Amino acid sequence: MQALTNRSVQVKKREMSLVERLYLPAIFNGLVITFKHMFKKSPTIRYPEVQREFAPVYRGLHVLKRDDKGAERCTACGLCAVACPAEAITMIAEERKPGEEKLFREEKYAKVYEINMLRCIFCGLCEEACPKEAIFLTTETVPSMYNRKDFIYGKDKLVESMDKRIDVSKRQDTNVHLNS
Repeated sequence: MQALTNRSVQVKKREMSLVERLYLPAIFNGLVITFKHMFKKSPTIRYPEVQREFAPVYRGLHVLKRDDKGAERCTACGLCAVACPAEAITMIAEERKPGEEKLFREEKYAKVYEINMLRCIFCGLCEEACPKEAIFLTTETVPSMYNRKDFIYGKDKLVESMDKRIDVSKRQDTNVHLNS
């Protein structure tokens, strides 16, 4: 291997032709690309009149489920918070008061249950980790807001109301077959 020291290389600059100096080939190529895009179908969707169709495995807003009696299913075990890779779930567990054990099957409940939607990556690991099937991800999208504090969803936004309960037994199978 020889060192390249003490060597100089002269690069000769080639003269541009008249057509190249006028940039006619470059302008022509740009016009061809422009005309190709002018006659393609526009990828823009006119939202809110037309809404995009989501895949059947789409994961959106969270909901805390109720049991058949109307009580919250969450027992504040903390597995969803541990499984969350973004650390978006915060909960505080509390013991039930004396006399409430007869009404509810579990002795603990989530006094505070919050999900920071700005941190959440909608991976569904909280849903898979829950042994009581208390948390589910719906197909609803997170609405736009102007204040960061509005994206912290507490039990007031997460617990499903009795009249709008989601039947998760009708939920589609989330196993995606890539080689079909």
